[in-house]
Amino acid sequence: MRTARVLVTPKPVINDPQGATVKQALNSLGFAGVHEVRIGKYLEIQLQASSDAEARSEVEQMCRKLLANGVIEDFRFDVDPAEEAEKAAAAADAKAAQGRSGEG
Repeated sequence: MRTARVLVTPKPVINDPQGATVKQALNSLGFAGVHEVRIGKYLEIQLQASSDAEARSEVEQMCRKLLANGVIEDFRFDVDPAEEAEKAAAAADAKAAQGRSGEG
């Protein structure tokens, strides 16, 4: 099992009204150093793949076909190697089991 972390953002030439609104709000709260804000999407995807290269290829295709609109959005992603993803999943399972054993 591998974990992919995908970040989708508007292309630099695309107007980002949400980002502009957040920038104005931050400025009004005293954060005068904020020059620009861009709002995007963050996704975490758990996937089965036989190799890191296969996982990267699949995630790239997911982005191109569904997760990002290539006309107005850019994307970038990282895929955890299988060992790290499996360790993270095992740690999460152990934490969940520990939480259940404390209930009652």
